[in-house]
Amino acid sequence: MVQAPATTSLLAEYAERFAGSRALHDRSRQAIPGGITHDGRFLKPFPVYIRRAQGAYKWDVDDRQLLDYAVGHGSLILGHSDPEVTEAIRRALEHGTHFGAGHEGEIVWAEQIRSLLPSAELVRFTAAGTESTLLAMRVARAATQKSIILKFAGHFHGWNDYALKGESPPFENDAIPGIPSAVLDTVAVVPANDPEALERRLRQGDIAGVILEPSGAAWSTVPLDEGFLQTVRELTSRYEAVLIFDEVITGFRWSPGGAQARFGVTPELTTLAKIVAGGLPGGAVAGRAEVMRHIAFRDEPGWNSDRKVRHAGTFNASPVVAAAGTTCLRRCADPMVQQRCDALASRLRTGLNTILDQRGAPGFAWGESSVFHIALGQECGNRVAGDMRQPRGISAEELKRGGGDALATALELSMLLEGIHLFHSGGFLSVVHTESDIDGTVAAFDRAIARLQEDGLFSA
Repeated sequence: MVQAPATTSLLAEYAERFAGSRALHDRSRQAIPGGITHDGRFLKPFPVYIRRAQGAYKWDVDDRQLLDYAVGHGSLILGHSDPEVTEAIRRALEHGTHFGAGHEGEIVWAEQIRSLLPSAELVRFTAAGTESTLLAMRVARAATQKSIILKFAGHFHGWNDYALKGESPPFENDAIPGIPSAVLDTVAVVPANDPEALERRLRQGDIAGVILEPSGAAWSTVPLDEGFLQTVRELTSRYEAVLIFDEVITGFRWSPGGAQARFGVTPELTTLAKIVAGGLPGGAVAGRAEVMRHIAFRDEPGWNSDRKVRHAGTFNASPVVAAAGTTCLRRCADPMVQQRCDALASRLRTGLNTILDQRGAPGFAWGESSVFHIALGQECGNRVAGDMRQPRGISAEELKRGGGDALATALELSMLLEGIHLFHSGGFLSVVHTESDIDGTVAAFDRAIARLQEDGLFSA
């Protein structure tokens, strides 16, 4: 992999064109650690700051228009400021933001999730995806009376203490700042796409639950082999471990019923956020009634109340979030939403690979459903001048690192100068992106690659 730094001319032009963002970042660093509120928004020399957004576009503090492929970290499948969702929020706000009590909106929201998601017999709301994965792990332990959660190398499940082991390369690194080793010892990590390794670990008999991204690590950055999900389903059933699908990103994006409906594999528990809350802060755990019952208060004979999973949360299912989520999911129930986004992403991946092929530039674009990833400065064994789902001949660690090297940063800066905001080295499509947007992005990518070649960041 090429590790070329951005050139002086590229950095100088970026600093000049995004001067307002630079000033805000300098100010932010005086009040916020590192000047950012999410690790995923880190960008050298500074990130872009946004003032407003509408549809597929947003405008920075210097009023520069940017075509957006971050779309709320994947949560805005309907685009920015969708009129129906915005109106639902406005109506809900008229009645209050927090009742400190139950309300009909939370029931309607849960019923909408149940109507779409195969695993959703019961639903419990949270305030974020990280809370959802934390709760699902706790429920799995309570349901099985076992202590170990198994995850796959490279898969991301939020930032709670039990989720980060084995997430970033090198996957075998067990030292994570701020997390005690005793906590990390309760999590087992095995490589994905390796049924034998999975079964060896499950055979030890102490696995409470297996959690995974059904798209593969980091929303298909490291895709799963065909049939692997079915194998995981069979093995978790055989060894009595709770299967947890982390559908924070894939939920309602891969299909109206998420990845589980698209691939025909149903877990016991599903974690949700992003689209489920219509772009507002919210999440959920949905699952089979016999597993979810461990969250409920129960008074039947023989039930030990000490086994109830405790779960609170001041903002769980707040009326405004429930209104936004319900409205968004009603739209997402139409499979044409996902089909349109999928088709746009396929068009974009094809266009990106075609440019790399025409330019003779090392790299490739890939993904599935309505997402895309770009790796520059490296090659896979099956690159084509067309769409590609699963790169071959390249390690999981190399794929996971693809968006984090200096060449990727240079591409991100170059695309921002072209008026395109990637989500680092990839992004998400929404229903408000157009074919013209895709074609314009491919043309901008062509110019960006030409610039990187001219600057000597990688060879032509």
